[in-house]
Amino acid sequence: MQESDVVDLIEGLTARQLRLWVGKGWVRPSGGQTGPEFDELELARIRLIRQLRHDMKVNIEALPIVLSLIDQVYDLRRELRNLALAVEAQPGHVKSEIATAYRDRLDEGGAKQ
Repeated sequence: MQESDVVDLIEGLTARQLRLWVGKGWVRPSGGQTGPEFDELELARIRLIRQLRHDMKVNIEALPIVLSLIDQVYDLRRELRNLALAVEAQPGHVKSEIATAYRDRLDEGGAKQ
């Protein structure tokens, strides 16, 4: 999707805002033959930034911090999903040992660290 398509699609978004966000690295379109191209993931991020800036009134100085924290949460979720898949692929006795070790850690207060 081209820049003009994105601006037409997302209510209240201007080309100037979008270029600023790309320039700051908050949005990372791929390079197309006719300019930047935005995929569905970038569209979702643009909508998020728009919501943070305009609906939630997050200021321009705080926005990189908020985006970084959101990115970290998504990265952690992906890592946990991969870990869960790796555990699920193990034999039953290994899964049971992992579950026991996990419960023991929780009982020791390990979830608070």
